Amino acid sequence: MDDHDDHDEHEHEHEDEWESAFKKSDFYKADNIELTTVGIDIGSSTSHLMFSHLHLQRLGQYLSSRYVVVDRRVLHRSPILLTPYNPDYTIDVEHLERFVQTAYADAGLGRGDVDTGAIILTGEAVKRRNARAIADLFAEEAGKFVCASAGHNLEAVMAAHGSGAVALSRSSGQTVLSVDIGGGTCKLALVRNGDILETAATNVGGRLVATDAHGKVTRIEPAARMVAEEVGVPLELGQSLTLGQRFALAEKLADCLMAAVCREPLTGLAKELLVTPPLTSKAPVDAVVFSGGVSEYIYGRTREDYGDLALALANSMGTRIRGGALPAPMQDSVEGIRATVIGASQFTVQVSGNTISVSDPQLLPIHNLQVLYPQIPANEHVAPEEMREAIAKGFQRFDLNEGENPIALAISWNGTPHYPLLRGIADGIILGLPETLKAGYPLVLVFENDFGKLVGEIMRSELGVKNPVISIDSIHLREFDYIDIGEVVYPANAVPVVVKSLVFPEVHGRVAEMAGA
Repeated sequence: MDDHDDHDEHEHEHEDEWESAFKKSDFYKADNIELTTVGIDIGSSTSHLMFSHLHLQRLGQYLSSRYVVVDRRVLHRSPILLTPYNPDYTIDVEHLERFVQTAYADAGLGRGDVDTGAIILTGEAVKRRNARAIADLFAEEAGKFVCASAGHNLEAVMAAHGSGAVALSRSSGQTVLSVDIGGGTCKLALVRNGDILETAATNVGGRLVATDAHGKVTRIEPAARMVAEEVGVPLELGQSLTLGQRFALAEKLADCLMAAVCREPLTGLAKELLVTPPLTSKAPVDAVVFSGGVSEYIYGRTREDYGDLALALANSMGTRIRGGALPAPMQDSVEGIRATVIGASQFTVQVSGNTISVSDPQLLPIHNLQVLYPQIPANEHVAPEEMREAIAKGFQRFDLNEGENPIALAISWNGTPHYPLLRGIADGIILGLPETLKAGYPLVLVFENDFGKLVGEIMRSELGVKNPVISIDSIHLREFDYIDIGEVVYPANAVPVVVKSLVFPEVHGRVAEMAGA
């Protein structure tokens, strides 16, 4: 028996040596890519990092040149940091930098060990005075990172993906309502068959009021002031907040949130707390999925009190959920507080073939273009006005203003490539991107089917587009993608495309009251 064990051990040693040698061989490297990535989420209330190892493999069938993620392993999740602020309500970037450095050290990684990643800025981090300082913090890695500044609608979409609500809807065919309750806002997304129909947001969150270790109020958000006045709770910096007062605030917040979740006609305080238009779809909901920091309490994953309203709000919501107030049964989420960053760095490498149109090859390579994915009707004929409207809704979903920055327009239409049909799509693209054209940005079009060259030629020769046109095809994209387009490879007349999938303006008005300000 002992002899057999020794022999088996030697066999495993030889297998490990062979596997190690194979992974270093040119054969392995030709078909496999291994990357270390990081997702960084910096928000109004919390900040955290997630490090992952990705293994990409070239698809073997049909001699494909496309690489897909075949394995994704989480290497390290940082602790959740309460986003640090200075007395003037700017984010304390020095404190944030120390946190990031510690996270890298705890992961056993240096900055040079990370190949690429994504930074997601939400809430206060998006504001110019904070975003610029945070950008400087990661300036050395600027070429390796994509950065998504998320407004309320984009946060809602990201949370719906990260929580698993979109995947649940797609796999089951159900209509799922994603409810992401963060520190300052709650984001809603209605998802049907994996497509996000609409989004909304309200100023209901778990950290609208924060207290120190002694129970003294250190932060009051404007929304908290509105709620406190409604329920008669005195809120003053430096004063104590009793359990009864927390309960009264939480109960009113839960009432307002439940009205939005149930898509009731909103009046009074519930209407005042809205920061976007409410959900308008009357589609029946089959399931509700929660995410965000407050969801950790709703699902019973933690009971730790961080000196805010989160635990009280979760308790108030829990009472209503158990009482059957939700429009559909509650389903578990894949992620809670980390929903917006869970898949912040997944990549594929694709190649667009010789049916492309690149008016000025000198513009390439282009890095980190955000993909806009208009949801066009699945018809043989797409009218120009339908295309224009789909593009406009795409900008709205991502909280983007058309023409402020260059984008890549991804089109998955699968109709017959007859001239009148392609001309209608081209006309619709021109209607949908007037400010982009006026600003002189390149017109970057990415088709899933082989229409790149045809539409590119229509743009330049018939519609008189003077902007550079980069029209490529045979590339599969989705919302939350960013792309790099490499230089043209001759004589194949092809371009490599790296797809970075996020799994990932100056704001005026009242700000929170903070102790020491």
